[in-house]
Amino acid sequence: MGVSAPRAKPVQAADRAGAERARAGEDLARAWWRRVPRVVTAPRSVFAALAETDDVDVDARSEPVLAIVIVAGMAGVILTPAWGTVMDDGTVDGLVLLVLTFVGGLFYGAAAYFLLGLALWLGAKAVGVDAPFRIARQLVAFAALPVALSLAVVLPSLALAYGWDWFRTGGDDTGRGRDVVVILGLAFVAWSLALVGVGLRTTFRLPWRGVAGALLLAGVMVAAFAVLPNAL
Repeated sequence: MGVSAPRAKPVQAADRAGAERARAGEDLARAWWRRVPRVVTAPRSVFAALAETDDVDVDARSEPVLAIVIVAGMAGVILTPAWGTVMDDGTVDGLVLLVLTFVGGLFYGAAAYFLLGLALWLGAKAVGVDAPFRIARQLVAFAALPVALSLAVVLPSLALAYGWDWFRTGGDDTGRGRDVVVILGLAFVAWSLALVGVGLRTTFRLPWRGVAGALLLAGVMVAAFAVLPNAL
């Protein structure tokens, strides 16, 4: 009679399962990084993959989501009126401006990630989609990739056309020139908004009527978020 192999101890079994889960998570994380460029070239395939609710797969999206959110936040904060005067303080040089833009982009992006994700989640629920809040946030993050990419277009344009004047009161960036740059940034925002619609259609499998309803309700809530602080 053969001797049966000894059973693994519970702790060893747990360690082995944890190691396998970690390897699976690393493989999935690499797969999600490879999907990032396809948000531009084949967005439906990316948003279809977002429908997966397995915890390991959902966790594996965290790094690309964080990167997109931060860079999109930086792209957004550069176009805000506050950044148009940030170098009026003589102590702010190029390096300090870079650090401030990164930190501002981190907070700006995080706030948009959660607030826009919440608005989209509530809008989707209102039209009958019972989706996890985290999936709705991740949909917003991947749809924000065009806003993140706008940094590679807007920042060189600012540097060539205006230099540091963009970040100071007065200078050559006043008037129509500033409006043109802001409109350019808004074009990327419109692209991202279109991707949100594609995401609602693909990830949550909504009909186009449901997509329009969810976006309209989400827009109303975003407007409420914007007006509420001034009303209090």
